[in-house]
Amino acid sequence: MGFISRLITFFGLVLLAHAGYSAHEHSSLYSNARSLTSSPNAALPPDITVETLVALLLVSFGLVLGAERLKPISWSVWAGEIEKEGGARNPYRGLEERYGFWDIRAKRKEFADWVRNQDAVTK
Repeated sequence: MGFISRLITFFGLVLLAHAGYSAHEHSSLYSNARSLTSSPNAALPPDITVETLVALLLVSFGLVLGAERLKPISWSVWAGEIEKEGGARNPYRGLEERYGFWDIRAKRKEFADWVRNQDAVTK
């Protein structure tokens, strides 16, 4: 399917380039004709619009046809691989290694004990 998808994409790109060139030619010819006459603005012809839409559909279809098949996602398999690797790729590592809530009273008591021990050592 690789060759067919590339061929469809290439053909769609050629059509898209042709539609762009045709739109440019139409606008330049119309701007020249408009300078000679005082006709109202003319829209882009429908054949150029249709060619552009068909080209976009062909390019999109060719790209989708040539893409790799999607692989099924299994959360348990992914999590198992992360655990085996030691968590280097774990996106939740920052949440797992963060500090919990600090107990301020316990920290004050530890600091007070440390100050008392420092005073006892220096005396």
